[in-house]
Amino acid sequence: MAGLRLTDFRSYESADISLTPGVTTFVGQNGQGKTNLVEAVAYASMLGSHRVASDAPLVRSGAERAIIGVDVTRDTRTMVIELEINPGRANRARVNRSTVTRARDVLGILHTVVFAPEDLALVKGDPSDRRRYLDELLVQRNPRMQGVKTDYERILKQRNALLKSSGAARRAGIDEITRTLQVWDEQLAQAGGEIVAARVALLNLLRPHLVDAYALIAGGAEAVSSSDVGATYVSALGPEVEPSTDRQVWQDALLVGIERRRKDELDRGVTLVGPHRDDMLLSLGDLPARGFASHGESWSIALGLRLASLEVLRSDGEDPVLILDDVFAELDTVRRRRLSERVAQGTQVLLTAAVVEDVPAELDGRRLVVSRGTVSDG
Repeated sequence: MAGLRLTDFRSYESADISLTPGVTTFVGQNGQGKTNLVEAVAYASMLGSHRVASDAPLVRSGAERAIIGVDVTRDTRTMVIELEINPGRANRARVNRSTVTRARDVLGILHTVVFAPEDLALVKGDPSDRRRYLDELLVQRNPRMQGVKTDYERILKQRNALLKSSGAARRAGIDEITRTLQVWDEQLAQAGGEIVAARVALLNLLRPHLVDAYALIAGGAEAVSSSDVGATYVSALGPEVEPSTDRQVWQDALLVGIERRRKDELDRGVTLVGPHRDDMLLSLGDLPARGFASHGESWSIALGLRLASLEVLRSDGEDPVLILDDVFAELDTVRRRRLSERVAQGTQVLLTAAVVEDVPAELDGRRLVVSRGTVSDG
C-alpha cells in the first residue's frame, strides 16, 4: 500500500500519508489518533471496523460523511480505492476514479490481517465474535461471499418478521403463515448452506496453522502438545450433522432442522437454526478455552488465529498488510518477541504504539509521530 488519505474520518478533518514497504510505526499518546489511521486501512479492506459495529462513529463530529482513500500496489500497478461512508445511507465507492455499482465491489483489492486488543474476544467473547472472524476471512479470500452473506441477512430479517407476526395471525385463525414460511425456508437454507460449507472448509485450512502458531506463541512450559489445541465448527443443528464442506448437505440439513424446530420458532418468533446461530469451539485439551484458558493461554490462541489467517491468505498468493494496533502493550515479553519475529517477515507492517519502548527491536523501521490529529516523521 503506497498511500492513505482521509477526509472527516474519526478525528481527522484531513490527512494525506505516504506509506512504504517494511515496518511503519505510528507513535503517539492515547487519544491522539494513531489507531484511527490503521482502522481506516482495515476498513478499506473489509468495509468494517475492528473497533465498532456501525459506521456512525467513523464520521468526524459535525460532518455528514467520511472519505477514505488508499493506493494499493499490486505487482507493477497501483489501484486507487475511494470509499464514501454515509451513515444511515448507502456507502459509495470508486476504483481508479470510476464509480462502482456497490461499495462491496472493492473487496479483494486490499488484504489485511489485524492484530488488536479486541482479539481477546475471539476466545472469551460471544459466538458472534468468532463468526465474524471466520466471515471476514471468507470474504477476503472470496469477495462473492459478501453478497451471499447480505442475501442471507435479508432473508433472515424477512423470515423473523414473519415469525413475529405469526402469533397474532394464528390467533385470528389464519394458517397461511406456515405456507409462506416454507418459501423463506428454502431461501434461508440455500444461502445458509453455502455459508456454513464455506466456513467449515475455511476452518479445515486454518486448523493446522493455528496449532503451529499456538505452539510458537505459547512456547516454554505453557505450551501444550499440538493435539491439545482444537478448533471445531459447532452448528445449531446439533452434533449429529457431520461437518461437511458440501453446501447441499448443509442445505438439506437446515431444511430438516427448520422443520424440526417449527413449533419453537412460531412460539418464540425468531429463527433458531442457521449460520447466524453457529459457533467455533476453541479448546485446550478436553476443555473449552472460553472459561478455562488462562489469560496468557487465551492471548496465545487469539494471536494464533490471526497468524493462521495470515498463512491462509499467503497460501492464496496474497501478502496482506499486517496491522498491529497497540497489541504489544497487552503482551508479556516472550509473546511480544515471538509475535514480532513471525510478522517481521511481512512485506508491509503497520503498527501503533503509545511509546517507542513498546515496539520490539525486530520491528524497528520508519516512525511517524501522531499528535492531535497531525502526522509527521519522527
